Amino acid sequence: MKGLILSGGHGTRLRPLTHTGPKQLIPIANKPVLYYAIEDLKEAGITEIGIILGTNMPEKVQEAVGDGSQFGVNITYIMQGEPRGLAHAVAVAQEFVQEEPFVMYLGDNILKSGVNEFVDGFESSDYEARILLQKVENPRQFGVAELNEAMDVVHLVEKPREPKSDLALVGIYLFKPSIFRAISHIKPSWRDELEITDAIQNLLDSGDKVDSHIVRGWWKDTGKPEDVLDANHLILDTLDPHQEGEIEDGAVIIGRVSIGKGTVIKEGSVIRGPVTIGENCYVKAYIGPYTAIGNNSRIVGGEIESSIVVGDAVIECNERIVDSLIGNHCHIITLENHFPQGRRFVIGENSLVNL
Repeated sequence: MKGLILSGGHGTRLRPLTHTGPKQLIPIANKPVLYYAIEDLKEAGITEIGIILGTNMPEKVQEAVGDGSQFGVNITYIMQGEPRGLAHAVAVAQEFVQEEPFVMYLGDNILKSGVNEFVDGFESSDYEARILLQKVENPRQFGVAELNEAMDVVHLVEKPREPKSDLALVGIYLFKPSIFRAISHIKPSWRDELEITDAIQNLLDSGDKVDSHIVRGWWKDTGKPEDVLDANHLILDTLDPHQEGEIEDGAVIIGRVSIGKGTVIKEGSVIRGPVTIGENCYVKAYIGPYTAIGNNSRIVGGEIESSIVVGDAVIECNERIVDSLIGNHCHIITLENHFPQGRRFVIGENSLVNL
C-alpha cells in the first residue's frame, strides 16, 4: 500500500502566513503539520509516499521533507500545479500509485488516533474505497455521507444545503485503483473543481462498495488561524515534557513544559504548561498555557498565552499577547511604556510591529 499526501492549495484563509510558504508547513507544537501526516503513514507501515505539490512555493516542502529518510520513508514529489480539486490531485498521481491501493491524506489535517486501525484489512477487502467520518455541528461546510445499517456508504454530497446526516468526511481516504476510472467519469463542480466526493459517488453508482469508519478521537482541519491554534492546544495536551536548556535560579516552571537545547530561561520568568519552547531561545517573560515558541526566538517582558511563535522572532514588550499566530523573523517591540493590554496577532514572516 502507498501513501499520497496533498500539499497544494493556496491557503487563502491563513494569509498572511501563507504568503511566504505552504500552509502545510505551519508548525503545530513546533512541528510542521505535514510531518504529522508522514508519521501517521509510517506508523501504519506505509513507506512509499507521494507528496502532491501546488504552486505556492513547493520548493519549501521539498526542503523541509527531503527524500523522506529522516522519517524512515521514501518520498516522491508529484506536481499538480494550479489546484483543481482533490480528485484532480489524485488523478495526477496515477503513475505513482500504479495498481496498488493507497491512503490519501490531506496534508493540513491532524488525526489524534493515526490511521493504523483504518488501514488494517482494507487491501484484502472487497471495498473499493473507505472513508473516515466524524459527527460535526455544521455539516453544510463539509462533504457529508449517508450510511445504511451496515455502515456502508449509500450517498455522498459536497457541502449540502440540507444535510441528511451530520457525518462529515475527514480528510483521509483509502482507495483502490478503480478510483482513477471513477475520476475519469466526473465533471467539474460548480466550484470548477473535480470533487473527490463525486468520484466516490461514481464508484457507488457503478455498483462498487464503499465502507466507512467513525473517528472517535479528535480530528482537526488546520485551514484557518483558529483551527491552527485549536490543534496546537490538542497536541500540547499530549505533550511529553523534556528540559534540555538552562533554567536559571528564580525561574518558575509549572506543569508540562519542554525546553530545547541552548535555550535559556532567565530569572524571573514564569513558564506555565503545557508549553513547548524550541532550541536556542532566550526567555525572560511569562509564557502561559498552550503556547509554542519556535527556535531562535527572544522573548523579553510581557505575557504570551495560547499562541504560536513560529521562530526566529524578537518580542520585547510589556503587552499581553493571546491567541496569536506570529510568523518567522517577526519583531514586536514596545516603543513607550504603558499598561499592558491584550493583543491578538496573525502576522506573517519578517513583520515589524511597534506598539
